[in-house]
Amino acid sequence: MCNENVFYKDGLNFECQRCSFCCGHSPGFVYLSKRDLDELLKFFNMKTAEFVEKYCRWADYYYGEQVLALLEKKNYDCILWENGCSAYQARPVQCSTYPFWSWMIKDKAMWEDCAKDCPGMNKGKTWTYEEILKNKNAYDQNKPLTKQEVEKLIEEERE
Repeated sequence: MCNENVFYKDGLNFECQRCSFCCGHSPGFVYLSKRDLDELLKFFNMKTAEFVEKYCRWADYYYGEQVLALLEKKNYDCILWENGCSAYQARPVQCSTYPFWSWMIKDKAMWEDCAKDCPGMNKGKTWTYEEILKNKNAYDQNKPLTKQEVEKLIEEERE
């Protein structure tokens, strides 16, 4: 993507306001990749089976696949949300790249529409084109673990 053709070629402003809107309040999924799971396992000092049982659920994904996702509380807050992310240093890529997800930065209209729900968008720090692209690419490349992949990890840990 050539930066002359994107609305954020001169950067975008975003600074988290700690409102927790992106961490809850409505149904959603925080999908976990292998990298995400590894970081969270280290952070909580847990084995895969224990972590999955305590913090995760299976979410329907493309083509009928089931993938690993974090649980939600009854009010739809992320299971890790406690007046802030309880695992902030190990938070999933999906969380750390927000709001620079490919679909959110598709065009200016989409960015502005998403900004209606996020008080941190269009405020604070100016993120450069390169920083935005790095986050977008990390988000795009972060693939959730399938149920079969997680079951294999659990089995390997038991051996």
